[in-house]
Amino acid sequence: MTQTTAQLTHTTAQRTATPRHYLMCPPTYFDVVYAINPWMDPSSPVDTAKAIAQWEALRAAYEARGHRVDVIDPEPGLPDMVYAANGGIVVGGRALAARFTHPERAAEGPAYDRWFDTAAAAPYGRLGEAVETMEGEGDLLLIGKLLLAGTGFRTTPAGHAEVAERLELAEQGIELVPLELVDPRYYHLDTALSVLDDGAVSGETLVAYHPEAFSPAAQETLRRLFPDAILVGADDAAVLGLNVVSDGLHVFLSDRARDYADALKERGFVPVGIDLSEIFKGGGSVKCCTLELRPTTTEETQR
Repeated sequence: MTQTTAQLTHTTAQRTATPRHYLMCPPTYFDVVYAINPWMDPSSPVDTAKAIAQWEALRAAYEARGHRVDVIDPEPGLPDMVYAANGGIVVGGRALAARFTHPERAAEGPAYDRWFDTAAAAPYGRLGEAVETMEGEGDLLLIGKLLLAGTGFRTTPAGHAEVAERLELAEQGIELVPLELVDPRYYHLDTALSVLDDGAVSGETLVAYHPEAFSPAAQETLRRLFPDAILVGADDAAVLGLNVVSDGLHVFLSDRARDYADALKERGFVPVGIDLSEIFKGGGSVKCCTLELRPTTTEETQR
């Protein structure tokens, strides 16, 4: 598949932006000094000043559209800490910090856990670090009453089970849906699938995904759950175009994912192209830089 397409039958719901609360980490110490995914090349130099400017542009784009952005202090020796989405998961006001697969990133879990013990994180109940391997919103994407849970390269099935228990998903009426990833380029779920609309306002839950990133069984699950999904082709997937953040109307994505942006427009969204070419060198884009903080109530989101 080389083109990005929508399914043949679909509706165009009324899209509405809702305010979100995000956590980000500036790329002060960002660099590619090791290779733990196919995108990383330590021989390719990183322009730190450019990476910071690109990150600032993403933060400004969120704030210009009414979203709250908190910032965690970066720590020396943790070049991938900029990928805040991997730092944990927050659902229903409960915050669980990550436990990473690779030792190079192991100290990031405690760093994000410490942030959840600060005054800025007061609305969120700190649960500490995961015991099992679990890489946060890299592999765990909430859409309505479903928590889509990637596995195959990073987060383990045992990590899924721990998340379900410690976040009390059943008590919140949330079902965890495992999805197996099979292409090492798309090692996290958020590199292969976008959550576009959770249905809270529009009544339509909508995702986009690159089918070839998933096992046959996972593809069947996605077809069953999201028959109206946007299918994203190889070209846009390969620029990490699916690594997006959506507020229900605006979709913040790589400015290089042009076919995908056109498909989003057709479905009533407003694409906001972001240049993260330096941060891409580490194997991440918009969503990787953004951890969504979900409090218990809507009122807290608007604080």
